[in-house]
Amino acid sequence: MQSLPLQGLNALVIGGTSGIGNHIAHGFQDAGARVAIVGRTPAKLDGAVRKLQAQDPKARGYACDASSNNDLDTLLASVLSEFGHIDIFVPAQGTTILKAAEEFSEDEFDRIMNTNMRSVFFSCTKVGAHMLSRGNGVIINIASLAAHRGWSRSSVYCVSKHGVLGLTHSLAAEWAERGVRVNAISPGFFMTELNRDKMSPERKDLALRRTPMRRFGELPELVGAAIYLASPGSSFVTGTVINVDGGYLAAGI
Repeated sequence: MQSLPLQGLNALVIGGTSGIGNHIAHGFQDAGARVAIVGRTPAKLDGAVRKLQAQDPKARGYACDASSNNDLDTLLASVLSEFGHIDIFVPAQGTTILKAAEEFSEDEFDRIMNTNMRSVFFSCTKVGAHMLSRGNGVIINIASLAAHRGWSRSSVYCVSKHGVLGLTHSLAAEWAERGVRVNAISPGFFMTELNRDKMSPERKDLALRRTPMRRFGELPELVGAAIYLASPGSSFVTGTVINVDGGYLAAGI
């Protein structure tokens, strides 16, 4: 690929203030894209935007609760007003709760599904409608190892991530002829704000023992996959999931 494979493209990253989304946003910017990030907490958003603007003053940040369709409509109008169009979209928002399946309350179920599935569906379809109107665009969803297997104490998260994978395949098949590509990345075990303190030492040890590379991933290691899927170099790739997992899903007993 050329040294700046995303040169001249506009990228929008929800959940871009921290973790996976933040690293992908910086990676897109390093690859030449103009980047807008979205977060729910204004103070956290401001800090993240300042870091992006230190490299590119044209970077922008928008406060939005992606689980609200009204907020999403306002977000899209604001981004399009300032950027003109969106070439690349990454909905990286996510949350989880670790507990026995029978102990989940309705509120806890709704909280996870609203963030991990409902908001991803509607943000994809709203941004996707804009891309379809232009006949061009790329969406990169963030799946999980939990999109491929069953996980104890993570039943609702698992349901949501299986849904993200189903959404990725469905939109890819539906929109391919209209110029919009939809793919996903399935991260393995990365210690982020989402799981660092929620995983017990025993669960972390088991994860390491079941990962053939015998280590956790480093967030920058996700960036290359995202840049590839966003770039013209993957122009014939849609409906694909790239596993960045240290060999976890490839391993047998």
